[in-house]
Amino acid sequence: MSRLLAAALTVVVAAALAVGAALGVVALLDATPDQPNTPLITYENAVQER
Repeated sequence: MSRLLAAALTVVVAAALAVGAALGVVALLDATPDQPNTPLITYENAVQER
């Protein structure tokens, strides 16, 4: 019975660690600021009216 209890406790602890790690990753992703959407190259309008 002691092995079964140890296995169940291991499963519970592993599940809690997995959930904690997932929540930590989500928190880190939400903490990073959004990058500005500025183009690296800009083209001038080539169409000229005559």
